[in-house]
Amino acid sequence: MTTALLSTADELHARVRTGHRAVVMTMGALHEGHATLIRTAREIAGGDGEVVVTVFVNPLQFGAGEDLDRYPRTLDADVKIAEQAGADAVFAPSVDEVYPGGRPQVRISAGPMGERLEGASRPGHFDGMLTVVAKLLHLTRPDVALYGQKDAQQLALIRRMARDLNFGVEIVGVPTVREEDGLALSSRNRYLSAAERHTALALSQALFAGSDRHAAQEALRARAREVRTTRARAEALSALGESRAAADAHAVSKAAP
Repeated sequence: MTTALLSTADELHARVRTGHRAVVMTMGALHEGHATLIRTAREIAGGDGEVVVTVFVNPLQFGAGEDLDRYPRTLDADVKIAEQAGADAVFAPSVDEVYPGGRPQVRISAGPMGERLEGASRPGHFDGMLTVVAKLLHLTRPDVALYGQKDAQQLALIRRMARDLNFGVEIVGVPTVREEDGLALSSRNRYLSAAERHTALALSQALFAGSDRHAAQEALRARAREVRTTRARAEALSALGESRAAADAHAVSKAAP
């Protein structure tokens, strides 16, 4: 398969469509996480469909002092990765192509969902993200669009926008891809020093420990509920408390970094 590199919406719209079009939106600097999204899009689109990968560093979602200027731009390598993963086309428009009249005066508002969590420390970020997603959905005209679950708040907001504003597009979330030690793949991981990368592992280790703790607690509760007699039930509940304490200690140790 030869992947076409397109820079204008007219080039994209001129392509003959026979099946479903699946779109994967990225800011470039592709890695295995993006490749997984593209392979999943290929499975959804099927042999008769089309997979389009967008590569666009969106200035609207970068705040003052953030990394807009130094964000990695590796288009040649991105096209190769997209091709190997099964993309039919890479749509890499310029800023003028996406925002022909300059920064848009009319934008999408993320609302209360965009003011919490990451949005609390990056005001306006999710407004800019939703605005470019809406623009790219209009420009690429897909049947389905795929996004990684790593950016959970982003995915939730895109789904809400598609529902609230009646976008006729299916939104699909794809599980996070991690390195062997648990760190989620990200284009910005290259910014981390060795010490910062080690510290970052605390996030995934705490999540996994919490997940294990919850699963163990639910299993113990189910076992306790199965016990009928009063004395046996009391013993089971006592064991449940001891196991919970052990699970808590385990969770804390896992989250130590």
